[in-house]
Amino acid sequence: MKLRIGSRASRLAVIQTELVMDALRAVRPELELELVTMTTTGDRILDRTLEQIGGKGLFVRELDRALLAGEVDLCVHSLKDLPMQLPPELPIAAYFRREDPRDALVLRRDLTDLPQRPVIGTASKRRALQIAKLYENVEIKPVRGNVQTRLAKLDAGDYDALILAAAGLKRCGLAGRVSAYLDPERFLPAAGQGILAVQSRAGAVCELLSALDDPDSRACALAERSFASALEGGCTAPTCAYATAEGETLRLRGLYQTGAGAVRRGALEGPRGDAEALGRALAERLRGETL
Repeated sequence: MKLRIGSRASRLAVIQTELVMDALRAVRPELELELVTMTTTGDRILDRTLEQIGGKGLFVRELDRALLAGEVDLCVHSLKDLPMQLPPELPIAAYFRREDPRDALVLRRDLTDLPQRPVIGTASKRRALQIAKLYENVEIKPVRGNVQTRLAKLDAGDYDALILAAAGLKRCGLAGRVSAYLDPERFLPAAGQGILAVQSRAGAVCELLSALDDPDSRACALAERSFASALEGGCTAPTCAYATAEGETLRLRGLYQTGAGAVRRGALEGPRGDAEALGRALAERLRGETL
């Protein structure tokens, strides 16, 4: 049996897809796997923020089309790049084991510490909101592109530091560039950060992928995305969510900024089997609790 696996063409996306392919070969060595890479609209347009060009869906549009057309059988995505609302005909069949969910501070190569008035690069409203709380006298400048492109801009002197996902740096073999890991209890990551989502056509090869599904990743992902979806989180609304599983208990932390600019955050625990309900419940609680 041959499976064609769709991926964005960036180095990080290919590395992530190959991780899933290796895991699939380990449980089904008889499979013939083919990597099919594509450059998405979100990869091509780098001079504007995602909010300005249409949101996270631009990273998956071409892959969704190929999957629906039968040109590929599976697609591998960074879960945090997927829109909160997915077409029912393209479900997530497996949530791959989570890498480090934290964000990381990466200094320019010639710096050992942040200057008094640092210029920090990020295109994420979620990160920008929390950076302003964490560092004084900071200037936040947008930055787009893949990991290597962003680091090149950093080292060229465009920024003093960047905030990047630790998972991406580690998967690219760039953990040595991390100057500091940001505590996810204080600096909340994006919903699904560090988790890979394996997407398929409804009913196609979902059963085949069950061996790749990590129960902790699934429970955390469902809670985090439910919270963000309930608050209409995404590119336009700064929303953060981070869940941890301990036995049958799930603990979810969440933060978002209202349209009026109020910042609300909190935490809630519940049974892991009620992950989505837990996300919705925390969202409802925070609608009335402002820091």
